[in-house]
Amino acid sequence: MRSFSLSNSLPTHPALHRHFKPHSRQAILQCWQNGRASCWPLINSVRINGAPKVQTKGALIKTLASVADVSLEQEAATPSLPKGDMWSVHKFGGTCMGSSERIQNVANIILRDPSERKLVIVSAMSKVTDMLYNLVCKAKSRDDLYLSALDDVFDKHMRTAKQLLEGEDLAQFLGQLHTDVSNLKTMLRAIYIAGHATESFSDFVVGHGELWSAQMLSYAIKKSGQPCSWMDTRDVLIVNPTGSDQVDPDYPKSEKKLKEWFSSHNPANTIIATGFIASTDDDVPTTLKRDGSDFSAAILGALVHGRQVTIWTDVDGVYSADPRKVSEAVILPTLSYQEAWEMSYFGANVLHPRTIIPVMRLNIPIVIRNIFNLDAPGTVICEQPIDEAMDDETADNNINKLVKAFATIDNLALVNVEGTGMAGVPGTASAIFSAVKDVGANVIMISQASSEHSVCFAVPEKEVGAVSAVLHSRFRQALEAGRLSQVEVINNCCILAAVGQRMASTPGVSATLFDALAKANINVRAIAQGCSEYNITVVLKQGDCIRALRAAHSRFYLSKTMLAVGVIGPGLIGRTLLDQLRDQAAVLKEEFNIDLRVMGITGSKNMILSETGIDLTRWRELMKENPEKADLDRFMQHLQENHFFPNKVLVDCTADTEVANRYYEWLKQGIHVVTPNKKANSGPLDRYLKLRTLQRMSYTHYFYEATVGAGLPIISTLRGLLETGDKILRIEGIFSGTLSYIFNNFEGTRAFSEVVAEAKEAGYTEPDPRDDLSGTDVARKVIILARESGLKLELSDIPVRSLVPEPLRVCSTADEFMKKLPSFDAELAKERNNASDSGEVLRYVGVVDVVNKKGLVELKRYKHDHPFAQLSGSDNIIAFTTTRYKDQPLIVRGPGAGAEVTAAGVFSDILRLASYLGAPS
Repeated sequence: MRSFSLSNSLPTHPALHRHFKPHSRQAILQCWQNGRASCWPLINSVRINGAPKVQTKGALIKTLASVADVSLEQEAATPSLPKGDMWSVHKFGGTCMGSSERIQNVANIILRDPSERKLVIVSAMSKVTDMLYNLVCKAKSRDDLYLSALDDVFDKHMRTAKQLLEGEDLAQFLGQLHTDVSNLKTMLRAIYIAGHATESFSDFVVGHGELWSAQMLSYAIKKSGQPCSWMDTRDVLIVNPTGSDQVDPDYPKSEKKLKEWFSSHNPANTIIATGFIASTDDDVPTTLKRDGSDFSAAILGALVHGRQVTIWTDVDGVYSADPRKVSEAVILPTLSYQEAWEMSYFGANVLHPRTIIPVMRLNIPIVIRNIFNLDAPGTVICEQPIDEAMDDETADNNINKLVKAFATIDNLALVNVEGTGMAGVPGTASAIFSAVKDVGANVIMISQASSEHSVCFAVPEKEVGAVSAVLHSRFRQALEAGRLSQVEVINNCCILAAVGQRMASTPGVSATLFDALAKANINVRAIAQGCSEYNITVVLKQGDCIRALRAAHSRFYLSKTMLAVGVIGPGLIGRTLLDQLRDQAAVLKEEFNIDLRVMGITGSKNMILSETGIDLTRWRELMKENPEKADLDRFMQHLQENHFFPNKVLVDCTADTEVANRYYEWLKQGIHVVTPNKKANSGPLDRYLKLRTLQRMSYTHYFYEATVGAGLPIISTLRGLLETGDKILRIEGIFSGTLSYIFNNFEGTRAFSEVVAEAKEAGYTEPDPRDDLSGTDVARKVIILARESGLKLELSDIPVRSLVPEPLRVCSTADEFMKKLPSFDAELAKERNNASDSGEVLRYVGVVDVVNKKGLVELKRYKHDHPFAQLSGSDNIIAFTTTRYKDQPLIVRGPGAGAEVTAAGVFSDILRLASYLGAPS
């Protein structure tokens, strides 16, 4: 290019008018008036008309530099772009910049950072971006209120600046603010007249929020005496629009622009840069779209090869699950890039997935920190952390550590396209998703059976109408011809995703997840897993979302195994159980990772309910102070509808047949049942068989150890024998603690009525001793064991020796019965004496004769050396004669009566349920 002969009259020289754009000419002329040397940075940075080649621009610069009396030596001394670990990159969001106090807080954080160089990216003040978008919308719709809305934006920044700045800094900022708002009024007026705004117009308007917040922060830092520069990233970041609401950074051009910016501005070591905004390759203002400030920080961090990028937010870090849905969610100290990517895609409030890409390529860590809690270390997102590198054996023993976190996406619909005509036909899937693309729907998950008979995919529920319509239209002929059988839409769905890099190639993770969901009675509608194995995705009913999230989170030891408990019958056993739960609650939480919450207690007249758990130190007072009227349907509904507790259990401590008749209904609804109530298992055989069939077919549990032997392991021992292949021949035992006490003390010359009165006084009998002496309770225990052994017997099939004299069975009260009982002592005294003469004792026993398929309850004589003759107090004893234990029966012996041991048996069943649901055993 030829050299221009220039005088000192730069403003009139043709080179200025021929090769520089009008706005650049104006800026250069302004600098010329202030002093010719100040033109140099602008001349070096602006774009040049008709001179795209570097050498052409260079020649122009040399020529114009000579006019401005700037030597080539000064050009050579211009700083280059520094890169490396000297850079600490920070990003502060709108919440962090929400007020003058918060902006000053941000400035203090930056000032305390000892890094050699600091690059700080800021968002607009909180809600300002939405306010600016609203301005454009009002102007487009020709709403005159756009002017007052603009005034609100101006007032917000003016008030903030006046609180934050002073003197010349305040004057300069307010002057620029006035100029910007005046220009915005002109542009918005044009939009108002046209009734339309291009995307570039909207982006130009919206980008002002970042410009103002960056300038205010830079002034706040300079106010402290530290040099600071601010950067309009529209001069640096070059992006290429790639589709709706998405842009791709042009890294080579952006790096070149950044070098030019450094050369022209010679910035301070602290630079405040605008987030969110950028320019296209044609110098048209644009934005990086929503969450663009994080993206800006990652891009700039990569361009300067920073040590790390710190994203400042209002949370302590990345949670293992949404803390609004899982209160036990924990802050994760580390995440790999891949894990963060997966979590952000599936809706976790981490980062936009694209934010991770720029830094991941250079292995630059991202740190998520809380500006309001500087003591919290936050979450580091980096390559697979060293402290997580476990060998295969360690991984196998720590399956709970393989899943890092869980994320959910709500309000989805599942679209299922199926038909035999799809199998083996190339292009079907392409046609489906091409149609979906045509209506602009976002496909979140895809699942296809290997038979190719069906393809299902999830889309946002608000888009499913358009998707269904276009698929019915596109495949109308295939549907009419029967090649496709249906295009089905399933509404009210959600996605649950389990994320963890160490899940890859590790057996058992999927099994554990699905087991947790099944035990919470949650049905999985669709499944997807990529070959990377970093996530497992399931589609569920929307109503099951929170319960599923909590069940999965709990199962992987990320939180405690939680059980919502409803207690029916706060009588002697019920209140004893509640006291035991109260006393053990803290120990169970701390040592066994089990969180039991009693959500309701109901008696026959009153009940109390809680959303978070009843204070068991005060439940008696609460039952008196503010109870509701007892309503079992309402009680069950309250327990069922609490989605924050994935696992629910009803504990029936009554002896009520009506309550027992509802077990089937509760189990079918996914509510576990634990009970000492014998009525269900000893009631009509068909009802019992229906109950057991449901239990075997589902993951809902029904535990009833305390129905036989109180706290003794009778049912579990019998099941253990059967499950290991043993064959039961006979079960014989003293099943009643009351009758055990009576016959252990019915010796010598003591009268039977005297011993019964003593037992009643000691609290061993029911209020009416006839309930014990009739033998019906023992008969129910016999029928329960007979049915567990495989016998199909009714209660009426069991002959029972009643100890209630027939004339006394019609006594109207217990007191009347006790007064008349001594008149009948002689008969039992005679039986005792006959047994004693033969060296034997009397014992009241129940027998299950499996060989002969019968059961009975009788008063039987045993030799003094027999185990049954050696009991004391109210102990129970049960002997199992089996093919393995034929010559010497297996004997279980121990306390078989009393509220403490019965409640302990029920408590043990509750803990066994917790173990089945995932608590450590």
